Amino acid sequence: MVRIRLRRVGRKKAPTYRIVVADSKSPRDGKFIEIVGQYAPRSSDAQRVNVNVERVNYWLDVGAQPSDTVRSLLRRAGVLKQRHEARLARKLQNSAVALPETPAAE
Repeated sequence: MVRIRLRRVGRKKAPTYRIVVADSKSPRDGKFIEIVGQYAPRSSDAQRVNVNVERVNYWLDVGAQPSDTVRSLLRRAGVLKQRHEARLARKLQNSAVALPETPAAE
């Protein structure tokens, strides 16, 4: 299974994390497929999370599962909210198209 998770980089006692797409069986700092962002927990709020939204959406579309921590970071960055709203819009559009086709009960 492919996961979107954190990979630790940085100095001792000053961690920085890369948000990577990796096979779930590879080690935390081992082989990965792609870097899709970074997380700096000790920096200011504006620079704390940096995510390539296009690539994250691609990987989520093809079935990659985010770890719990990455899921909360994506939620904080607004990525999951955009996906949820787009899914709701598609669902409402499909149901609106289906409604006129049903005969009205008289």
